[in-house]
Amino acid sequence: MDLMSIDYTPFLLSFKLATIVTLILFVIAMPIGWWLSQTKCRCKPFVEALTSLPIVLPPSVLGFYVLFALSHNAPIGAFFEETFGIKLVFNFTGLVIASVIYSFPFMVQPLQGGFETLNKNMLEASYIAGKSRFETLLRVALPNIKPAVLTALIVTFAHTVGEFGVVLMVGGSIPGETKVASVAIYEFVEVMDYPQAHIYSAIMLVMSFSVLLGVYLFNQRHKRRIGVQ
Repeated sequence: MDLMSIDYTPFLLSFKLATIVTLILFVIAMPIGWWLSQTKCRCKPFVEALTSLPIVLPPSVLGFYVLFALSHNAPIGAFFEETFGIKLVFNFTGLVIASVIYSFPFMVQPLQGGFETLNKNMLEASYIAGKSRFETLLRVALPNIKPAVLTALIVTFAHTVGEFGVVLMVGGSIPGETKVASVAIYEFVEVMDYPQAHIYSAIMLVMSFSVLLGVYLFNQRHKRRIGVQ
């Protein structure tokens, strides 16, 4: 089958979704990961369990609750529809919201882990120098956890590209709007179009492997550089 004849729209839509979700999550998860790494609050285990919930919760369960929350019958969905005229289900906006929730732990956990490896004396020196916690986060902490940041960004991006259950529940399969690559593969299998399913799956497999290989190679080189220094 000619690769040029393949409809790449689902892949482009998946990459667009993953890019937007990754950027949003980095902004949201960075301060949360920082707080979790520094706090001694008794509620920390509760917050960690809450942020990690999408990892263990079945996508169909999470997708159902997100679908219900964004529908016009729920306060959030009704507010956006009545105030801004925006429907949050079965469109791209709903996919972004659902994906932000589903991929949240894949951004928070690497960042939190990176922050926890920082030298406490370095952070204390920053505070003594008069820098605020926010300045310390941006100018001291982040530059010193580059491997963790890269891992968080790439894994979140790749995870969002590969989502299926949640995006299908919330977005359905509208060509050019919500029909991402994973949904397209599912539909090819449903109609027993295995050649197309093989091609789409192979593209996803190669992309996922390349992304993970890039992360591991970068981290390996970073460790070697630190060892040399």
